[in-house]
Amino acid sequence: MHNIEIQGSRLAYLDVGQGPVLLFGHSYLWDSAMWAPQVEVLSQHYRCIVPDLWDHGQSGPRPAGCRNLAGVADTMLALMDALQIEEFTVVGLSVGGMWGTELALKAPARVQALVLMNTFVGLEPEVTHQKYFGMLRMIEQTGGVPAPMAEQIVPLFFANDVKQANPGLADGFKAVLLGLAPERVEGVVAMGRMIFGRRDLIDQLPKLTLPVLILTGQQDKARSVLESYLMQDEITASVLKEIPHAGHISTLENPGFVNDALGAFLQQAIRRG
Repeated sequence: MHNIEIQGSRLAYLDVGQGPVLLFGHSYLWDSAMWAPQVEVLSQHYRCIVPDLWDHGQSGPRPAGCRNLAGVADTMLALMDALQIEEFTVVGLSVGGMWGTELALKAPARVQALVLMNTFVGLEPEVTHQKYFGMLRMIEQTGGVPAPMAEQIVPLFFANDVKQANPGLADGFKAVLLGLAPERVEGVVAMGRMIFGRRDLIDQLPKLTLPVLILTGQQDKARSVLESYLMQDEITASVLKEIPHAGHISTLENPGFVNDALGAFLQQAIRRG
């Protein structure tokens, strides 16, 4: 991992491979490691920049001026500036797709293509908004993730049969939730409120004229397949593919399918100098 200071805070990131640049954004409550199967393959042809989101992984707390997902996009653009990278493609899953869309709208001349995985850039539906904000309040009050809540959260991230097909994946994530460090709680909760209280970008999507790939796990419970189709309807230059045998963390649940889909899309979408 490399470290760089952005707006007074430490941002940790991987920088692997050579070629056209891919900027990855991972899911809430995860870190850059969730992209490991993709980086292993894509770094043979691309330069993969994979930051840990603020308050996640090895990154420090979000900068004081980073108050929403547009602010997160600003800090990721600052990372590209610091690395002297002019053009790049954003590959974002969940919150990575949310700030990735903000970035593509902010810097259309610099973002060559966009991948939106298991994400939704419209308003959070009221039912889940209330549910998630209630969970965040409890985490804040208790100073961590209570065991019963961890049992509720884990299934939201995976396909129905994860405990049989990949028990280590589910158990590992549960351990991460239960091991959330007290000093991380405030930042993780604040990031959650930014995510689930995000602004509505649906009416901005027609402005995206770059190539867009939308990938959605067929069993994603956190972000429904329907939400992906709603986004596709608004983005003219978009292609949608459903990922079989996968939920929210499809990069680890069905890496072969994801790698093939990304490889084919990137080969067609990215301009090469």
